Amino acid sequence: MKHVHLSTGHTEEISATAAILLYSKAGGNPVYATVHPVENNGKRPVIGAGRPVERKALFAAMDALAERCATGGQFLPETVLSVDQTAITWWCRPAMRRVFFDCVELGRVSAVVPHPGLVFQARSTGFYVFALDTVVRPTPETVLYEPPYFNTWDRGSICIGSARVPERIDVASMNGWESGFFDSAFTHPNAGDRRVNHPRGEYAFWKEMLAGKYGEQFPLECLVPMNRSLGDLIAGR
Repeated sequence: MKHVHLSTGHTEEISATAAILLYSKAGGNPVYATVHPVENNGKRPVIGAGRPVERKALFAAMDALAERCATGGQFLPETVLSVDQTAITWWCRPAMRRVFFDCVELGRVSAVVPHPGLVFQARSTGFYVFALDTVVRPTPETVLYEPPYFNTWDRGSICIGSARVPERIDVASMNGWESGFFDSAFTHPNAGDRRVNHPRGEYAFWKEMLAGKYGEQFPLECLVPMNRSLGDLIAGR
């Protein structure tokens, strides 16, 4: 372990005193943790023997760090559904919005079309979008629907590609995340589950949308329900 120099905004000298090691299966989330004292013997810090982390002690440490990293309170608009240290979830009412396509089947085309209510989630592990069949603010019991868009994977995951999205995940960045999604071109339907309920598939559906077949109302009958609720999304299930 090397010495690490930190800028904390204070003049006092600080040093490593403890380390938390996280254990997980390959590619999975941590399932076990140990805490270790760090001994500074004048040469380099050395991690000592560990002991299992107690839940109470872990939360106490996280709370203390959160207080030092806090940037002050934020006003939460009515569109915000959930905020935690790794993610923010919000919703958009049904609206007319411009979309861009750049693919062989549809060409390079842009139009203002109706969209259903949407739920977005920006988190440290990715960017997600889901559709709603309601015009009111969703509740934890609200069923989520497949996003009827190109450039999306299963479980609402968005293929960001070359889209420009914010580096931060906070309330002030929500518009930037939305713009990153809608201002980039839809290029192809990603492999996986069916995204729209249309007898001739996604390309035919979007040809009709771009031609203005549905007026200013998104055809809710074309949405595909997921076996997932808003509460599941917020809880990480």
